[in-house]
Parts: sequence; structure tokens; C-alpha cells
Amino acid sequence: MAFTGKYELESQENYEEFLEAIGLLNAKTDHKVVTEVLQDGDSVTWTQTIPNFTWSNKFTIGQECELATMMGSKFKTTVTMEGGKISIQFPQYLFTAEIVEDKLIMNCITPGEKGVTFKRVSKRI
Repeated sequence: MAFTGKYELESQENYEEFLEAIGLLNAKTDHKVVTEVLQDGDSVTWTQTIPNFTWSNKFTIGQECELATMMGSKFKTTVTMEGGKISIQFPQYLFTAEIVEDKLIMNCITPGEKGVTFKRVSKRI
């Protein structure tokens, strides 16, 4: 499927501002992020790995599911896909992901007038 693959961080914008906006002031920002996506139809396993930390969520597009934040808090949401773009409303931000020219483009957008848009581009490896 379109998202299936392993991706390595190529570039990112506003990461530190995003971490500050969601209250993760002490998170490290200087590490290599690897994202692995396994997609089987509408079922998706999304895993991000940095040295000494792995964060993974499993969901089915179009169905309510329980996901975990980076800090391990659980929440319920419905993952949607429109025009090849996955959207997930996390408690503190909207996450979107799409494949553009064989790169995984992820955005995290915090709400409000002073919202922060964090963009991460990862290349397929």
C-alpha cells in the first residue's frame, strides 16, 4: 500500500517550537528518527523509533480506535483518510501524513491563533 515502508528523517521545521507548545520542553531534538509504516488495506501500524525510545500505534482507517500519545496517554479518535492523506486528531494537535514523491510528509498543527505547524520530511530507506 501507499504508506508501507521504512523512512528516515531528512528535514524538519519548527520541531522545538512544537515540543514547547505541547509541553515536552525537555525532549531531545538532535536524534535520528526512523518511521516504519505497515499498511494492509485500511489497517495500519505506525512506529517511530529514536535511540532508546519507540512509539507505536495500530489503527484502522475510518474506525474509532484507542491510540497513545508520545507520553503514553491513551485517547480515542477516528483516523480518517482523504485524498491519500491520513489525519489523526490528537488531544493537543492535528497530525497529517501523506506520501509525496516517495517521501513521507508529516505535519503536526497545534490549535489557536498562535498555533505551531511542525513539518517532518522523511525519505524512504
